[in-house]
Amino acid sequence: MANQESAETPGAFPTLDSLLFPSAQTSISQTLASLRRSALSVSNRLKSIETDAEFVREVAEHYGLPLVANERCGSWYIDPETKSGSAYFKSTDGHSGQWDFSFRRLNLQLLPLARENGGCVIVDSTRRGKLMPDALSKTIPIWAAVVNRTLFPTETAYHPVHLPPNYLGASEEAQIKSRIDSFVASLKLDLNHLREQLGKPIRIAWANRSYFHPTDLHKGDGYNLLVLCSASRRVQGAEMSEGGYIQGAGDDAEGWAHGLTPPVFWEHRARLKGTSEEELPALIGELIASSGPGQGEGQGQGNVARIAPTRNLFIGVSSGGMGEAGSYDLVIDCNDNGTGEGEEGGSKPSCKKLNLGCASGKLGSRDLRKSLDRVREFVAREFAEDSSRSLLVTCENGKDLSAGTLLAIICLFYNDQGEFDISQGERSVGKQYIRQRLAWIVSSKHDVNPSRSTLQSVNAFLMS
Repeated sequence: MANQESAETPGAFPTLDSLLFPSAQTSISQTLASLRRSALSVSNRLKSIETDAEFVREVAEHYGLPLVANERCGSWYIDPETKSGSAYFKSTDGHSGQWDFSFRRLNLQLLPLARENGGCVIVDSTRRGKLMPDALSKTIPIWAAVVNRTLFPTETAYHPVHLPPNYLGASEEAQIKSRIDSFVASLKLDLNHLREQLGKPIRIAWANRSYFHPTDLHKGDGYNLLVLCSASRRVQGAEMSEGGYIQGAGDDAEGWAHGLTPPVFWEHRARLKGTSEEELPALIGELIASSGPGQGEGQGQGNVARIAPTRNLFIGVSSGGMGEAGSYDLVIDCNDNGTGEGEEGGSKPSCKKLNLGCASGKLGSRDLRKSLDRVREFVAREFAEDSSRSLLVTCENGKDLSAGTLLAIICLFYNDQGEFDISQGERSVGKQYIRQRLAWIVSSKHDVNPSRSTLQSVNAFLMS
């Protein structure tokens, strides 16, 4: 009654119970989440990418070097007309305690590009709070130190791991440096050929919104300069305080881009900027549907590549029908679920084909483990008749199961010179040996990236 009386008495102060708060139905956390989603809109991301791309262009002009994207994030910040190449350095190889030199991502395609131009600018970015991604601060410096020590053993000035100044703790730097010798010992490739491709050792510099390295580090006579460019401005607080700017806007595109890819963005960026947030998903779908070949990501290095130093092993993408595969004597298709082994090509077959019928993804990796006995029997039988026959191994993307299958074949049948040797299968195989053979495949087709599940299946088969 007291509440009712006070509410009805003129001039009386209302009690707390008598007040209604319509906004109470929406919690503060829900409101903040809504504001954050608005700040992280597709429109804001695309505007932020354009802003960061202008900085990247300035870095390239400052050093006079070509632009290379560290895929996939880096491609958002480079106009395809000025993009000279791609790299595949992963931040996970630079995470604390996990520092590694990846034999799955050798990035040897950078060597001739660096020699031709005196170096390059490698572009990447990272989300708010960090100055640069681990790929730039640790993964690439580790890679460069291994390459320098391996290819230029007498150029000792370039042997230390060059890490960003005043960025890592002394303990982490020491632990990274202690691992380099073991990485060098594991790298077994045609060093003379690689040394010729690179020409001079690598020197590292960094470029970000905080600083450029001194201008005297421009292309030099004694080294190739790799400038590691973090495209985005560092943001310490929440995105809502940045007026629509998003650090690392191109990162994790699967979660925000609605299928938009960097080439399509750069071709249609004016139209995309002029479209409201509500209409962007429909427009992106329209642009993707009408985009021509090569406009999506993952076009790689072509459909087929020879695995050096072998002369007759090839890796490629499944073609559905025989297509390009008809040019090879033997074909192993990891995903085709046909009857298995047989002749193809009409009344006068041009090749013999083995279909493994593996599924996609992790299930496919498990299927491969069960199929490698058939692969061994097929290769041993067919090459016993003529070891010069050409063999093409394919899968749906030309990067995963096909690489795993070829890895098993190389370990079982090919010697250090890349020649077929049936007695290879009698030797014991360890992880180190498998990693060295994997380097043959990765250095021959740079976008190859067999999954951990695929490599585990191959290791289990070879070491059983």
